[in-house]
Amino acid sequence: MAEDLFITLGTKSEKYKAIIPQIRALIEGEDDITANLANITAALKEQFNWLWIGFYLVRKDELVLGPFQGPVACTRIRKGRGVCGTSWEKAKTIIVPDVEAFPGHIACSSASKSEIVIPIIRENVVVGVLDVDSSELNQFDEADQYFLEQLLESVQFK
Repeated sequence: MAEDLFITLGTKSEKYKAIIPQIRALIEGEDDITANLANITAALKEQFNWLWIGFYLVRKDELVLGPFQGPVACTRIRKGRGVCGTSWEKAKTIIVPDVEAFPGHIACSSASKSEIVIPIIRENVVVGVLDVDSSELNQFDEADQYFLEQLLESVQFK
């Protein structure tokens, strides 16, 4: 298990290319999903210094807050509600350049300005979402989507 992260400066793509192998090494051999999700959020928060990053996991008919880094968060989100619930409902990544312009946005933190939510799909079923918020407008783009989706594909959900 890796115990130290090497935080990289450079372009967004360079940062992802440096941190993702470190995350994979960090979670390799660990089968506890809570531990792995906690380390993923911590590593990404350290590398990118986003306002908030965390997981919501599907529990019956709602998303329930899982491991996260940042200010306190909404605990439960219904399907189709807010960016997370919409990503779950549509089973697709949603990039929101300005959260104020997203109909039904759930404001867990007034400091959040932009957001990306990636659904975690296993056997054609959404089992959770990764939610990332930034205090800056237009923070997320297709590069974030690509790298975060690639990272999540390697996470074992049991």
